[in-house]
Amino acid sequence: MADHTIHRGFVNTPNGQIHYAEAGQGEPVLLLHQTPRSWTEYEQVLPILGKRFRAIAMDTIGFGDSYRPRVKASIEHYASGVVDFLDAMEIDRTSLVGHHTGGLIAFEFAASWPQRVYKLILSSCPFTDEADRERRKTRPPIDKVTFSADGSHLTELWNKRQPFYPKGRPDLIARFMLDALKVLDQVEEGHHAVNAYKMEEKTRSITSPTLIMAGTEDPFAYPRMDPLSKAIKGSLTAEIEGGMVPMPEQMPDVFSQCILDFI
Repeated sequence: MADHTIHRGFVNTPNGQIHYAEAGQGEPVLLLHQTPRSWTEYEQVLPILGKRFRAIAMDTIGFGDSYRPRVKASIEHYASGVVDFLDAMEIDRTSLVGHHTGGLIAFEFAASWPQRVYKLILSSCPFTDEADRERRKTRPPIDKVTFSADGSHLTELWNKRQPFYPKGRPDLIARFMLDALKVLDQVEEGHHAVNAYKMEEKTRSITSPTLIMAGTEDPFAYPRMDPLSKAIKGSLTAEIEGGMVPMPEQMPDVFSQCILDFI
């Protein structure tokens, strides 16, 4: 019987150690998380995908237990960390799943290294074209809080995230908090990288079969699903009814089945 247990480890890269978790065997499927999260966003997804594939979730450089780069954060630099990770794992080609920020990183990787991608799944991925970048200039910071001696900044961070999470699931916000606290001094870096990324310039470079998923209750991603699909020639779309920002954790079975059906 195949082993679907999650195994964790580190790989050495030229710039530092990258942490990952994996389950299953066979053709690889690499999952990239949103920021400021970690591989734990896919903790329930890995065993499901692991029944048919070698499902791997890496911590994006700068987050989770991966090393912190000394350069300014950018989607391009995050994608270079994916290259280093796959090289260290001796994986030449993989299917690629990215959620929110992870979707942009997956997109950049697929656009710059198309020969290394079987299939591309962009989950709740924003389409950061010029119009979107203009809108983001007036958007307040998502997770930025000021440290306070009484710890009230923790409550502030919790309350900032609560509207984007399903009611009655404080466990999901708690999981977010654990990851955010690891990088609280740079909690907005991933969002800054997204805001600066010129996605529209690279849509024609996507040659892999592409699925664009979005939860209908995700205010950041759902309105951008159709524009992104129109920009990526031949891409397919999947609406996940009731899906919110933490969709991989909120509904791991539905999320995983969409991936399995497409791959």
